[in-house]
Amino acid sequence: MRGDLPETGVRLANLRISPFRAVLRRVLYAGGALAAVFVLVAVDLDGYRDTYDGRMSLLDALYYATVTVSTTGYGDITPVSPLARTINIIAVTPLRIIFLVILVGTTLEVLTQRTRDNFLIQRWRTKLRDHTVIVGYGTKGRAAIRTLLENERTKESIVVVDTSAGAIEEANADGFVGVIGDATRSEVLARAGVGLAREIIIATQRDDTTALVTLTARQANAKAVIVAAVREAENDPLVRQSGADVVITSSEAAGRMLGVATQSPAVSALIEDFLVYGKGLDLTERPVMPHEVGRTAAECEGMVIAVVRDGEIMPYADPRAAAVRQGDRLVVIHVPVE
Repeated sequence: MRGDLPETGVRLANLRISPFRAVLRRVLYAGGALAAVFVLVAVDLDGYRDTYDGRMSLLDALYYATVTVSTTGYGDITPVSPLARTINIIAVTPLRIIFLVILVGTTLEVLTQRTRDNFLIQRWRTKLRDHTVIVGYGTKGRAAIRTLLENERTKESIVVVDTSAGAIEEANADGFVGVIGDATRSEVLARAGVGLAREIIIATQRDDTTALVTLTARQANAKAVIVAAVREAENDPLVRQSGADVVITSSEAAGRMLGVATQSPAVSALIEDFLVYGKGLDLTERPVMPHEVGRTAAECEGMVIAVVRDGEIMPYADPRAAAVRQGDRLVVIHVPVE
């Protein structure tokens, strides 16, 4: 394995705040409490007595605020007027407590952060079922996620795996749980709950990596639907032998689209329309309804273009699709209702 890979681990969506930002936020809160005490003392300087020279200045007010909220309390400056004492009772004392809570909270947060993260991750694991694992948060992986979300999937049902900590941080910011690590390693996929996943989408940058990830994922889950993307068509058989149910050849598909667009721009636009769910014509797959059994594909509801039987796709004109059977699935052109 490569030695430059980052430490593996699960990152929950929007969970982590940088230590610097957490400390800075608490310092600002503490500074706010200190400033509030200073203002309360400064507006009533005559209500306090300094045992050193008997007079109070703004510097003395800041000094008093500092030693008061920090509970040092040297006693050289004291409130003497009824108003000053009342303000100390109803305002300064609560601010002193808030100041201490902020400081103690910072320490406790540092001490309990790992425990809290582990607890949240364990709770997340107990709810992880029938989800989708996306290996690779690049252009293809993000496009796949957009399509899933357009098909009414939730962000909570998607787990992203990537070797890049930066990619996982982006996935977290987008609302997805991420796992940092090499997906060719079974323990990394186990952290993503691959064994309980319903679908696995593999969109890595290299075809050899895709084949290894597919093999590892299939060993971990024999029932999940695995869809993988490869750059070269010659690697399609290898990835299928590794366990992929569907293999998409990205470079060849793009080349075909370029050729179609050159010869038939309208056909190219129609194909692109099919690829964008919910914005025009859509291709959907549905089971055969009881009253459709025995009918031809043309007699079934909707514009049926293919019949799927035992994993084999048969065009509607195929003689074997002359009579649909129970258990078949139909590929239908669907026009969304406005």
